[in-house]
Amino acid sequence: MHEHSYVPALGFGWLTRFYDPLIAVTMREQVLKGRLIDAARIAPGHDVLDVGCGTGTLALLAKTRQPRARVVGLDGDPAVLAIARRKIERAGALVELREGLANAEPVFAPASFDRVLTSLVIHHLTSEQKREALAAIRRWLRPDGELHVLDFGPQEGAFASGVSRVIGWFDGAHRLRDNWDGRLPALMREAGFAHARESGRALTPLGSVSFYEAKGLAG
Repeated sequence: MHEHSYVPALGFGWLTRFYDPLIAVTMREQVLKGRLIDAARIAPGHDVLDVGCGTGTLALLAKTRQPRARVVGLDGDPAVLAIARRKIERAGALVELREGLANAEPVFAPASFDRVLTSLVIHHLTSEQKREALAAIRRWLRPDGELHVLDFGPQEGAFASGVSRVIGWFDGAHRLRDNWDGRLPALMREAGFAHARESGRALTPLGSVSFYEAKGLAG
């Protein structure tokens, strides 16, 4: 994933400061991210990585749900990490933050994490970048580790399909095409994951979102 093609959280850097209130209102954030964390079954002693942690909401929620887990947030945008850092400090939580991208660079050592979470990030990536990011995540996971994803998926009904086109204007329809076509599980399997599947859906004012999970090494 190349730095020059990085897409900020809302598509444009000047919108970053509006991310938290917008997502809180439109995405039922606490409910959906709570559902993602429930599916991950984070246990005491687990090492957990939030890829594309943004303003830190998911990482903080994971730490709150399981205080005895180590939680790390990774994001390539220093502006959004500054917001996350302030939120974490105000909460008095022990969450590590790292600046970097899920790409071919050795950001973390292989087999560093038991769980990787990512929320509303993968749709920002082109197909090539999705493959690169998923391959990096697979390297960072331990053999029995799990990936849990919340992101836009196939759109159900005319309303969701119409609204999702607005999201495509911000992020680029070519980046969302794999999500809309339901190809994320196939891309996960290509990256070496086993049992990759869509595990559920939810309708939001910004379109239909899907939950995905992938477990362990393929083969």
